[in-house]
Amino acid sequence: MLTPREVSESYWAAECRRDIGAVLAHYLTDATYQDGGGLRRGHAEIRRAYEASARDYPGLEVRIVREYTASPDSSALEFDAVLIDPEGRRIRIQGVNVVVVRDGKFVSVRSYEDPPMPE
Repeated sequence: MLTPREVSESYWAAECRRDIGAVLAHYLTDATYQDGGGLRRGHAEIRRAYEASARDYPGLEVRIVREYTASPDSSALEFDAVLIDPEGRRIRIQGVNVVVVRDGKFVSVRSYEDPPMPE
């Protein structure tokens, strides 16, 4: 059984490649993803959020800073990320993803993020 951190590491690797299909493979079909843009339910809504992010920021780098384990299937992962726009501008985002996994996939992801800052 994959831990929340293992699922998150694999998911972020896929997201950094901007491989939307691989990102969605980390979510159960009825999973939820929520951030400052709102709550998305299911693959179709989640896909749209990741497609928009990849379009607006074709580059992404993510580093896990630390993990807070709540249970075997849930964790909070503090991250430090850099979004890179089409002109090469780098925007730093720091935050925490609270994740719940089941059967090696996300049941839910809730992202709490600080305001973006130029790097």
